[in-house]
Amino acid sequence: MNRSSCWMLIIAICAAGPAAAAQSGSEMPTRAVRLLVPSPPGGPSDFAGRLIAPGLGEALGQNVVIDARQSVNGILSMEIAAHAAPDGATLSIGNVGTHVMNVGLYRKLPYDPVRDFVPVGRIISAGTALVANPKFAPNNYREFIAAAKKDPGKINIAIAGANGQVGTDVLKSMAGIRLNNVPYKGSSPSELAVMSGEVEVSLLSIPIITPYVKSGRMKVFGVTTAKRSPMLPEVPTIAESGLDGYEFGNWHALFAPPGTPDSRVRMLNRVIVKILERPEIRELVLARGSEIVAGSPEELAAVLKRDIPKYKKLMVDAGIVPQ
Repeated sequence: MNRSSCWMLIIAICAAGPAAAAQSGSEMPTRAVRLLVPSPPGGPSDFAGRLIAPGLGEALGQNVVIDARQSVNGILSMEIAAHAAPDGATLSIGNVGTHVMNVGLYRKLPYDPVRDFVPVGRIISAGTALVANPKFAPNNYREFIAAAKKDPGKINIAIAGANGQVGTDVLKSMAGIRLNNVPYKGSSPSELAVMSGEVEVSLLSIPIITPYVKSGRMKVFGVTTAKRSPMLPEVPTIAESGLDGYEFGNWHALFAPPGTPDSRVRMLNRVIVKILERPEIRELVLARGSEIVAGSPEELAAVLKRDIPKYKKLMVDAGIVPQ
């Protein structure tokens, strides 16, 4: 399924929408709701946002407009979201990069991922894969590692956001290799860089790269998940290819500005859970190789509490110095 068909299907499925959630008139936004997304159109966070936007719009009685603000590691979008008024007119999609990895990547962020956001609930999760330009000589993970050790620092790797940066640097540390990190503003430009040969490799979302792999525009060396992906069942995990203990995933979640009333947070959570329970939505998410991880606001808060120190330690152990 190509991206254009994917977006059309999302709109068609969600147009019917779930039953509108009950809410008091004082909680209703009085203008279109802006849903901030920290990646360019077509990326995983953009997909998560478009997946829930039509249903949210029906429940809120307002249009929900996707506002994609691409920037390095999603900082710009999250800074805007962190300082938005809690009037119901602004929501945001965050991910493991914006709300976990960035804490260990920067000495001073223009937002605090815990203090400046109210968790609403997770939406989807997907693993990543180590992919390469088809003309790049190595054909599997072991050959790639051998090539990297033969020419330290000569292989260019596209960095798509904070998750990509941390996944890459931990990979380099654990495998004992040197790669040349080339940062891009999101997944889409990183994909183009790999396919054009501007860089040799990258860690990118499995749902995004699968069509490229199947069409021969990319080749894949391994997936970063603990188990093989149902989208690429023939591709081994990086751990089983020789890097024991290596595992990275990427969740996407809905957040509200600080100060948002609990009643509104609960209503928003009920709406997205209902959207994600629909069989058509589940089928669409599965077709993208992602997993629905809908849960409560408390569950998302617990994920942040667990993952922020966990990944910060991984970064320290990998020698990643905060900027």
